Amino acid sequence: MSNEEIARRLQAVIARHLGLPGTIHDLRALTGGANRSTWSFDAEAGGARHRLIMQHGGVTEDLATGLVPQLEPEQDAQLMIAASEVGVPAPKVRAILEPADDLGRGYVTERVDGETLGPRIIREEKYAGARAVMARQCGEILARTHRIDAARVPFLMRQDAAAHVEAHRQIVDRFGLRLPALDMALRWAAENVPKNARSTVVHGDFRLGNLIVGEEGVRCVLDWELGQIGDPMQDLGWLCIRTWRFGGPAPVAGFGTREDLYAGYERASGIAVDPAHVRFWEAFGNIKWVIHCLRLGMRGVAENGIERCAIGRRIEEPLWDFLNLIEG
Repeated sequence: MSNEEIARRLQAVIARHLGLPGTIHDLRALTGGANRSTWSFDAEAGGARHRLIMQHGGVTEDLATGLVPQLEPEQDAQLMIAASEVGVPAPKVRAILEPADDLGRGYVTERVDGETLGPRIIREEKYAGARAVMARQCGEILARTHRIDAARVPFLMRQDAAAHVEAHRQIVDRFGLRLPALDMALRWAAENVPKNARSTVVHGDFRLGNLIVGEEGVRCVLDWELGQIGDPMQDLGWLCIRTWRFGGPAPVAGFGTREDLYAGYERASGIAVDPAHVRFWEAFGNIKWVIHCLRLGMRGVAENGIERCAIGRRIEEPLWDFLNLIEG
């Protein structure tokens, strides 16, 4: 479909949701997600000019489908709406696409300025002030995320820690990968799952790269399509795995301390954080990243592109991180 045709169909969507005339300006495709197309544009509607983003596209199926969470775009949008209602800085949803729009499944949100590239956030001097406060901000944001009313998002998959670990073991079995270090890691995870954990809405992919950052800190949380109902500490642990530090020296996403992350969470939630509980999810996060690298590497160049296929060659790195973490 040409840009002109997309703009024509998109104008009708904007006019219906935001007001006439809905005229589209500066429509351009952005780089980004493996499963969905992302477009940036401005629109004249209802007497104002709006800065917007459209995401559309379905779920890419593979041997993990049905075992782990993967939201359809309209569910993703509904989760972001529910997150915004409890004070999470999620993208503000302005429209959910309908079949008659002939643009596929997707949604339109407001556009937020800022940086998403991890290496820039970690290294550039302009973000020094942000780095000083972001671990605490992330704790506060996650505490609000975990207050989302599960009844508002009944479509979310429910998995406690044991079920989550077992689902990832089944993915490895489906791919037929036999790697002794990974077999040992999955066995360790099954034997060490946290007991009596809370169950809340979790983001599922809360990390550097999925945050829009300004000089004052976190402005927006992106990529909600892995949301589920599960142990909330998995969000804190995922933020800490070495892969998402982008070379930064600090344990929380390369920029902050665990103490600041936990303090922000405790202050906003009123719930004490058990560091050993989070450490389990940091360790298991490395195992999950191994398995996701496997999934990306097995999709093939035609579907995935050379760059993402090459990620499949990196499974040794998070395995090494996992082994160092449990030994330490």
